[in-house]
Amino acid sequence: MLDSEVIARIADELAEADRTNSVIPRITARYPDATVEDSYAIQGVWRDTNLAAGRRLVGRKIGLTSKAMQAATGITEPDYGVMFDDTVYENGATIPFDRFSNVRIEVELAFVLNRPLEGPDCSLFDVLRATEYVTPALEVLNSHIELEGRTIVDTISDNAAYGGMVLGGVPMRPDQIDLRWVAAMLYRNETIEETGVAAGVLNHPATGVAWLANKFHQHGSRLEAGEIILAGSFTRPMWVQRGDSVLCDYGPMGTITCRFV
Repeated sequence: MLDSEVIARIADELAEADRTNSVIPRITARYPDATVEDSYAIQGVWRDTNLAAGRRLVGRKIGLTSKAMQAATGITEPDYGVMFDDTVYENGATIPFDRFSNVRIEVELAFVLNRPLEGPDCSLFDVLRATEYVTPALEVLNSHIELEGRTIVDTISDNAAYGGMVLGGVPMRPDQIDLRWVAAMLYRNETIEETGVAAGVLNHPATGVAWLANKFHQHGSRLEAGEIILAGSFTRPMWVQRGDSVLCDYGPMGTITCRFV
């Protein structure tokens, strides 16, 4: 594993890249023996520095929840990152493109918890009982590490490539709709680019939330009431450029729009 000084130095590099909307060289190119445990340690130092600076944590994101993405990255379980209050946008938002180093959009569902959720044996049904409502969400991916040759260690270190999220559509309680069958059509500039069904997330999007609660238990922590949990994408990432408009149609769960300027 990397020593604490190296971990702190990389976390500082990522914080500076976040401030300047730039990218740094791949961690795995410089430290080829870095492990997944190292990457979460880097993310943890970066998170704590942001909390100490006054940013407020509002939730967590889960990534790599599809079999295809796990196979592509060589990892056998999802990953996760943190979400701060200043990264949340409302439906119809005009989003500054220069806030990010690069922009890709993923289609997801967000679970808003009404009670704490903890392992070690948290199940899909525990998640549904602890959920106040589920709402459509778009995740804005943003990488502060050069993309070519990037590995899962690089991605996790970079807060699982999370940049922001747009919440919208029609919130629903879990007992109002079969979440497996939530479908979405993602458009860029009025042209359809991606489609997907939420069952692509581990057969049910709540499964990833249960996984996260059990993962947190291993570290003596839990998911708290009021947290927003992005459950994972059920489309491929869609690249976005300055000036692009984005619309995602979730059928009965409504639509989300945003524009990058």
